[in-house]
Amino acid sequence: MIDNERLVLALNCSLLAGKLLIENGSNMERVNDTMYRIAQNAGLHYFQAFTTVTGIVVSAERLPNAEATDIRSRADNLAKVVAVNELSREFATGKLSLDDLYDKLQDVDHSKMQLSLFSQCMAAAVLSLTLMIVFTNDVKDSWAGFIVGGVSYWFYLWLLKKFRVKYMGEFVSSLLIALMSVASYRLGWTQNVNAIIIGAVMPLVPGVALTNAARDLVSGHLISGPARALEAVITSIAIGCAIVIVLRYF
Repeated sequence: MIDNERLVLALNCSLLAGKLLIENGSNMERVNDTMYRIAQNAGLHYFQAFTTVTGIVVSAERLPNAEATDIRSRADNLAKVVAVNELSREFATGKLSLDDLYDKLQDVDHSKMQLSLFSQCMAAAVLSLTLMIVFTNDVKDSWAGFIVGGVSYWFYLWLLKKFRVKYMGEFVSSLLIALMSVASYRLGWTQNVNAIIIGAVMPLVPGVALTNAARDLVSGHLISGPARALEAVITSIAIGCAIVIVLRYF
C-alpha cells in the first residue's frame, strides 16, 4: 500500500511518460506498455489508462478522480522516445526513485534533444539525393535533388517554427520543391523534373505516421490507428496537391 501523495506522483509519472511518447512519435502499444510498467513498478495494482493521439486519462486505486492530459502537438523526435524508455527501464531496475523518475521526465519534456538546423537540412539533402537515385536511377540530376531537398526542408522547418499551422508546412514546401525543380529544368540545368521532385519530397513524406498507424491497427487500437492514418493521408494529399498545381500551371 502506498499513501495518496505517492499514488498521485506515480500516476503523474505514468501520465507524463505517455504524453512524451505520443508527442514524439511513438506507437500506442509502446505508450501503454511503458505507462503500465511504470505504474506496476511504482506499486499501483489497479492502474487503468485510456490513450489516444489527442489525450490520455489514467486512474488508480484509492484515487477518487482520474488524471488527464491533452496532447496538442505531435512531432517525430525519436530521441525523446528513447530517453523515456531508458528512464522507464532504470526505474524498473531500481536505479531511479519515483521522485528522480519524475524529475528526469520533466527534464526530457523541457529539453530539445534535436539535431541542429544545419544537420537536419543536410540529412534531408542526403536523403533526397539517395532516394532519388534509388527510385529513378537518375544520377546526372542528383546534385539538384540534393540542393532542392535541403533548401525545401529548411523552409519547411522555418514554416513550422513561424506559423505552427498543421499541413501548411508540407503544402508550401512542396510548392517550393516543384517550383525549384521546374525552374532548373527551364533554365537547362537539369533534364528530369519528376526525378528531382520524387527525391526532394521524401523528407516530407509521413513515413513514421503511416508506420505507427499500421502498428496501432494491428495492435487493436481502433481509435489511434485510423486517426493517424487519416493524418498521414491528409499530409500526403497536401504534398500531392502542391506538386500538381505547379506542374499543371507552370
